[in-house]
Amino acid sequence: MKLVWKNQTKREGGGKKRSRSQSIYLNPNLPFGAEEDEGGGDARNSDGSKTVAVDSREDDPRKLVESFQSQGNQLAENGRYREALGKWEAALTLMPENAILHEQKAQVLLEIGDAWNALKAATRATELEPSWLEAWITLGRAQLNFGEPDSSVESFDRALAIKPDCEEARIDRETALHLMRKRKQLHSSGLSTADTRFKVGDNAEHS
Repeated sequence: MKLVWKNQTKREGGGKKRSRSQSIYLNPNLPFGAEEDEGGGDARNSDGSKTVAVDSREDDPRKLVESFQSQGNQLAENGRYREALGKWEAALTLMPENAILHEQKAQVLLEIGDAWNALKAATRATELEPSWLEAWITLGRAQLNFGEPDSSVESFDRALAIKPDCEEARIDRETALHLMRKRKQLHSSGLSTADTRFKVGDNAEHS
């Protein structure tokens, strides 16, 4: 699977651009260390504690989200997936309805083998942006990795409905259909679980 960490505006027929405005409030209890002024001009309060000069970027939650997302993208490009997840989780704490962050999170979770949480993250991305092609492709791959080829075919169909000539979705859909056919052949071979299951007493009876 090809991972993409670039600025993910909607690509390849991914539907409308998000234009909704969101009211975001910075939780003062979040573990984001405020940066001190490099000039050393921090004032002392009457109790001796410092009044920290906060970077103007941290006054705007949107800019803080963009900073976390950018850091996460860079970490993911360098293969530091768990660190990237940490940055994106911090960004999602501030902007939980960011579909791009959920989709990128799903890609990284697939990369580290966590198919269940990847499925949940990708599902959330499609809920937030149901007309986004990439979200449906990522969801289909998560479902496929989680052992749900039937569901993955439905997701790839949704992607192809958005962009009928999408080669990625077409190839992945064929992979899912192949797994479904293989599973059907195994079921129709006449070998049931009860027939092929090893029984503890088998060896004793034949000894």
